[in-house]
Amino acid sequence: MKRLIYLLCIALMGISCVRSQNKTNNENMNYNKLTPEEERVILHKGTEAPYTGEYINNKRKGVYVCKRCNTPLYNSSDKFDSHCGWPSFDDEIKGAVKRVPDADGMRTEIICNNCGAHLGHVFLNEGFTAKETRHCVNSISLKFIPEENKMIKKAYFASGCFWGTEYYFMKANGVAHTSVGFMGGHVDHPSYEQVCQKNTGHLETTEVEYDASKTTYEDLVKLFFETHDFTQTNGQGPDIGPQYLSCIFYADEKEKEVAEKYIKILEGKGYKVATMLKPLSTFWKAEDYHQQYYEHKGTKPYCHVYKKIF
Repeated sequence: MKRLIYLLCIALMGISCVRSQNKTNNENMNYNKLTPEEERVILHKGTEAPYTGEYINNKRKGVYVCKRCNTPLYNSSDKFDSHCGWPSFDDEIKGAVKRVPDADGMRTEIICNNCGAHLGHVFLNEGFTAKETRHCVNSISLKFIPEENKMIKKAYFASGCFWGTEYYFMKANGVAHTSVGFMGGHVDHPSYEQVCQKNTGHLETTEVEYDASKTTYEDLVKLFFETHDFTQTNGQGPDIGPQYLSCIFYADEKEKEVAEKYIKILEGKGYKVATMLKPLSTFWKAEDYHQQYYEHKGTKPYCHVYKKIF
């Protein structure tokens, strides 16, 4: 009997040591620092508002990884448009996503199999794709790693409210992706509210990623001038303030020369061009709810209108 009790104690001690070691390993894992909103969704199983996520309309090739631990979760080839308000995938990278019963007793939650980060929910047999599977994932739980493409280049334009600027660029031929944010000021990591106070020096700016094999920087510059009032000196349309001024941020002398070329063409047509030319500086991305704003809202810009000039 004593021997049995001794063996039982040894076994229990072993289990305790394993649990303690697992707990220690878990605590020692290096996770990415999360913002309070990311913690609300990823750690506390919240949900971001529909049609506000950064990756709903992302059509670039690449891999989506876990925001918390960088584990690859989804390939872009498995992403599809379900019009549900969140990014949708009909498959995951093998072994990367774990399915667990949701606390509501009805749905199936999906979490990162490596760190347990909440991703969203999975739904079956809805008929969207042949795989009959929809991983409904919060954008905020993901980080996108684009596939390297040497033909993809970036250009930066400011022409008033960045919602309207982005609207036309994201629909342009050869444009792979767009993002809105701030550039030209002296405040690091500015928020939209800070920029609206008109003392950061930043302009509302659109980052345009374009395929140089399908379009040119000149085409983008022409579209820039044809979609806003480049003669207005105090803002754009009804949006008045220094953050709404017209500006092209050039990356090198070649881009500057292209911009100057079209300004001269416009001046030759009788226009008094107010557009500024400034060297490229740090682009600070705006909050997720600003990205592809009109695409999510389903409406058109109120102060940007296309007008053929060239």
